[in-house]
Amino acid sequence: MCTYLTVKDGVEGSAKGPGGSWFRVTDVTVYYDHPVHAMAEHTLNIDFSAPAAGPGARVALELTAESAQALVAAVQKALDAVPVEMLS
Repeated sequence: MCTYLTVKDGVEGSAKGPGGSWFRVTDVTVYYDHPVHAMAEHTLNIDFSAPAAGPGARVALELTAESAQALVAAVQKALDAVPVEMLS
């Protein structure tokens, strides 16, 4: 089932685009819907983008719910291991 909930936020980071070049990422969009490419009925879709740089400045992920939950846990575990003074 699609939730029709789309979460958008600003981010600071970099991504490697389809041409192999790195670009600054300023936006993230997250939603649960039908995938374009993944072999699953529904996926958590995450789009990292830099709208000011044009449509080519985008990296998309389509993850199964289980993979998305594993990613959240892995990110949290990695951040939990970082000393507080390094998080600033």
